[in-house]
Amino acid sequence: MLHLTEVYNLLKNGESFLKALDPDKLKKLQQSLDVKQLDYIVDGFERVEFTTEDDITVKIFEDGLIVLSGKPKDAKSMDAQITTLTKYYENVLSPAFSYIFSLGAPVPKELANIKTVYPYFIVLNDAKPKAMQKFMEGIDQQRYYSHTGKSFDILRGEKYYFINNKIKSEDRVEDYIEEQIFIREFKGQLHRYLDLHRIIWSQIAKLKEKQNIRGREIVEFSAELDDIAKTINLVDSRINQMGSYLRTREKLALKDPDFQDVLDVMEYRYEALANTLSYIQHVWKMTANYVADARSLFSGLQQEVTQRSVESLAVITSMGVGASLIALITTDTLPQFTTFGVLYFLALAGIGFAANWAMRTIGNRRRYTISDKDYTKID
Repeated sequence: MLHLTEVYNLLKNGESFLKALDPDKLKKLQQSLDVKQLDYIVDGFERVEFTTEDDITVKIFEDGLIVLSGKPKDAKSMDAQITTLTKYYENVLSPAFSYIFSLGAPVPKELANIKTVYPYFIVLNDAKPKAMQKFMEGIDQQRYYSHTGKSFDILRGEKYYFINNKIKSEDRVEDYIEEQIFIREFKGQLHRYLDLHRIIWSQIAKLKEKQNIRGREIVEFSAELDDIAKTINLVDSRINQMGSYLRTREKLALKDPDFQDVLDVMEYRYEALANTLSYIQHVWKMTANYVADARSLFSGLQQEVTQRSVESLAVITSMGVGASLIALITTDTLPQFTTFGVLYFLALAGIGFAANWAMRTIGNRRRYTISDKDYTKID
């Protein structure tokens, strides 16, 4: 609801509660959104709903769900309508939201670069099954499943859903579409986190599988692990937020008697989503522990390198002090500045610098053993 209020403030006033955001840019973004009518609706889920001058309807729910819709004049203009909706989301709506939410915790780069495949829902009224099938084959060659229900029939392809509305109730069809998008994206987000877990685990495994590494590599690997740990913390907070509205959506859906026919065709049930979320949370906790273990391992190696450098520096310093003491106790006159003395001092300093450089180089090239338990991998 906090973010929904920020969205409404941008749409209505072209403003943000954050003074750090550029007021002029906010006004330009508001103008680019081309809002014709704007409403804040409290009905089940709170949502912001607006239409544009091009008759695009946008619904933004408090749980983050966003649905864009339009009404093509006929079947021939459907492709153009899909293109219009996609361009509005990618080139207008998404940049506006990205700016007003640009402050605060960032999205991990591993997730920010993932290309989203949008689901498109095409609603027909009282279409014959053969006509509906032919219509689908002209757009989406692959069919996943079909369903015949009391309220509407469904054909699903790879990314297109074809819905034949039998009850003349657009609200009921929209309810189904909203729930289907929520469930689809919820599951898709969890799958992204599962893939990210595998990528991170593989990265760390490559580091820990090395039998030994050079001293100069330890700092590099430690920095890499620090970056991974930051990603772990960001994703962990995102995952823990995901369960907030899942139960609320389930409760609202089950409470609606007219929604039972819709529940029968839900591809993934709410309970299954909750179980999957719990599974990912456990997987991510295991990943966080694995990263922490790797950081502890390399931190210990880094301390060993530092300790050896300190010991080497102490040896060089002791040599310099000893040479100075010998020079003092073997003379019975006060030291005087001479050209030879200055050159002698510079020579000693050069020898000390060279010795320190040699010790540091030896430390960087020295190989340190990584102790880690071996696990059998399944090919």
